[in-house]
Amino acid sequence: MDAPAIRWGILAPGGIANVFAEAVAQGTRSSVVAAGSRSAERAHEFTARHGIARAHGSYADLVADPDVDAVYVASPHSEHREHALLALRAGKPVLVEKAFTRSLAEAEEVLDAAASGGLLAAEAMWSRYLPTYDVVRRTVAAGTLGDVVLVEADHGQRLWPGGPARLSQPDLAGGALLDLGVYPVSFADHVLGGFDDVAARGILTDLGVDATTTIDARGPGGGLARVWCTMAAATACPARVVGTQARLELSGRFYEVDSTVRLVGPDETVLDEFVPEVREHGFRYEAAEVARALAEGRHETWSMPWDATRRVMAVMDEVRRQLGVVYPGE
Repeated sequence: MDAPAIRWGILAPGGIANVFAEAVAQGTRSSVVAAGSRSAERAHEFTARHGIARAHGSYADLVADPDVDAVYVASPHSEHREHALLALRAGKPVLVEKAFTRSLAEAEEVLDAAASGGLLAAEAMWSRYLPTYDVVRRTVAAGTLGDVVLVEADHGQRLWPGGPARLSQPDLAGGALLDLGVYPVSFADHVLGGFDDVAARGILTDLGVDATTTIDARGPGGGLARVWCTMAAATACPARVVGTQARLELSGRFYEVDSTVRLVGPDETVLDEFVPEVREHGFRYEAAEVARALAEGRHETWSMPWDATRRVMAVMDEVRRQLGVVYPGE
């Protein structure tokens, strides 16, 4: 709530956009002033639901709106590059839903456009903006765990078959990896600072996207990562960071705003615990950090800098290469 107030425009008012709009309205001093859709009717329905002033029947009209300070891109993965570039070319900073794009090559196009235009671009990997992740980062950086030897995380939801159609469609960059796997991949990147020696295995659907994927890798400092995702089954979504002197355990779904972080010693004693004070509207943190970055004239956010987006996209490119997942046009 201490972050500066800015005026948001939402591009593509789908399910995730509802979450963002509620978080901005209830968890920040900013406001959503406009929403744009290819369907004027859908745009009006969304703005009426959230009390937003203006509905635009095209994305071009949204990014041209002079009252919009920043654009939140909430379209499917397959459209992120096109829509982020549309906003940037209109002179608008962008917060782009995770996964940032389909591939590293597309991410580089967006980041190059932001750099050329002197504009902010950020990946809306919302969990990396949470206080919980900051506690993990600070604890690892302080050496409290000793040397990190292992990072584990998984994300499984029963979303296929029978779930959202976009998850099964290659032309919409479907599959578990970009939608669910980005969470554990990004968490491990947050702890280790990157991946080397990536080895992936997976089970593909009949349409050629991944239903279940496991990833083993090594961080630059020697610590190992073991992460996996599935859209074929529900998992508890745990995460832990194991060091030579202690470990961190994230309770519940590790990526959620209400996840608790426990510091556990070698004798299983709980040495410390972080319980978030705010346990709702987790998207508030990414919105607030973008507002701060804009006020300070920065083109990147602290929690999700461009190099982190590049690293995560490069890992997912390599995983897809090993699994044989190719999206149309690649």
